[in-house]
Amino acid sequence: MRLIRFVLALIVLGLGALWSLQGLGLVKGSFMTGQTQWLYIGLITMLAGIVGLRWASRSRI
Repeated sequence: MRLIRFVLALIVLGLGALWSLQGLGLVKGSFMTGQTQWLYIGLITMLAGIVGLRWASRSRI
């Protein structure tokens, strides 16, 4: 179960990073490219991923 939590948190963190980069306009090819709202959504998602990683690493099972 701990591994599943860890992998899910990494996926959330990766999606947040991708969305942030698209919001900054560094990753092209999407409707999200260059729109700053996706930068903020990505940053919040990355924060959720970091919290998830901490939670996964602290769980006993």
